[in-house]
Amino acid sequence: MSDSFVRAHVAAPSFAAKRSIWTGRFRGVSMPTARRPSSCAALASIRQQQRTPTNGYRRSIESRESIRMGIPSKGRMAEDTMKLLEECQLKVCKLNPRQYAAEIPNVPGMEVWFQRATDVVRKLLSGDIDVGIVGYDMLREIGNQDNDLVVVHDALGFGACHLAIAVPNSWENINSLDELLSDKRWSKERPLRVVTAYMNLAEQFFAELGFENVELSTADGALEAAPAMDAADCILDLVSSGTTLRENNLKQIENGRVLESQGVLVASRSALLNRPGTLEIIHELLERLEAHLRAEGLFMVTANVRGSSAEEVATRLASNGGQLLRGLQGPTVSPIFSPSTDGSNSKDGAFYAVSIGVPKSRIYETVKEIRKEGGSGVLVFPLTYVFDEEPPRWNALMNHLELDTRDYEHLKVGI
Repeated sequence: MSDSFVRAHVAAPSFAAKRSIWTGRFRGVSMPTARRPSSCAALASIRQQQRTPTNGYRRSIESRESIRMGIPSKGRMAEDTMKLLEECQLKVCKLNPRQYAAEIPNVPGMEVWFQRATDVVRKLLSGDIDVGIVGYDMLREIGNQDNDLVVVHDALGFGACHLAIAVPNSWENINSLDELLSDKRWSKERPLRVVTAYMNLAEQFFAELGFENVELSTADGALEAAPAMDAADCILDLVSSGTTLRENNLKQIENGRVLESQGVLVASRSALLNRPGTLEIIHELLERLEAHLRAEGLFMVTANVRGSSAEEVATRLASNGGQLLRGLQGPTVSPIFSPSTDGSNSKDGAFYAVSIGVPKSRIYETVKEIRKEGGSGVLVFPLTYVFDEEPPRWNALMNHLELDTRDYEHLKVGI
């Protein structure tokens, strides 16, 4: 996942705001001729409201000096965002819980603004904020592939879900996308009715399939009830565990996934290139985020291993233990001073401390392999951060922006 964009859906009572259809193809949606005048007006109205952020007024860089970050203000996405930032020593602080403005003391010079998820994307597009954390689904739907949106980190590790088509369980003969689209029931006169909050992504999806006999409508919530009420034939909605679908007698179908989503860090290209200090702040955010996310699930296993030299111990572990005992780049081996009771060096040979980073799921396997090599006194403890020489996504960002990484070497050491 490296793009990001989404179109705002129009608020509508229950399952209203149905998108009319006419025979001319519009991004893959076909529409009956008789309704052409009214449907054109409806389409223009919806599209105008949805695309205003992309095509509308965009504030100039000179309109303000401060660097602004937008984060979700409510819901699970907001909770997960705050939790991740705090775990990365980027705790958000605000004096009054009713205020929408805050700061991160460890990142001086950056304002934090709490916004609805949809508004995080809109305000990136309008130039009101420079950086944001939002779900990839919202970025795709509202952002509409705007070139100014740059995904800086595409996997923040929370908010995992996917946008998918779900049909009634009673449709026993329809279990795949091909079976759904080839069903004889759908025609220009009787199109497949799909209700969704993701009109832009839905249009793109059916257009790419070349499927014209579809009618899209939008709703603010409770999409799962639409098929049972005969307000739609199926739904296109976000799915995480799938429990809500099952409880409403709906099922996902094979190849019916439209988009995989999770939390992403996004920035304005204009701000990255033109607002002083933005790239420096992005570098620090990436350093902290990637170090923490890389360390998740990793544990350090340390043991005492007897050997003739540090090189001999390292070679033996790498040869006999395979990749498991090589750690992240290779085992860290250092000598241990072990005097005998009379103060002289032990005659049994030297001990070396061996440290290896391993996934949590392979801790016990690693301990057993170390014991085979004579290891003892094994200690295991979780890792909090794993810092690379440079965050891989920072180098990717530099390449994307066509900037020379050598101009930013000082950021590694804080000069």
